[in-house]
Amino acid sequence: MSVRLSEVKQGHSAVIERVGGSGALRRRILEMGMLKGVRVHVEKYAPLKDPIELIVRGMHVSLRVEEAAEIIVDDIQ
Repeated sequence: MSVRLSEVKQGHSAVIERVGGSGALRRRILEMGMLKGVRVHVEKYAPLKDPIELIVRGMHVSLRVEEAAEIIVDDIQ
């Protein structure tokens, strides 16, 4: 089931299907290694639900919720 990365629950993992957005934001996300087929683990949400801490290819990455909403994933828990 395809959902936005910002909708994946804390402690769950997902596989990236598509990276949306445009310009510098999209380029920055791709440069962080968030490419199609890559597994992403949602480590935790900040207390006010923004930003999200992710583990991508063994690296800890933080994204704002609005940035994570541009990434479509397959939620695999």
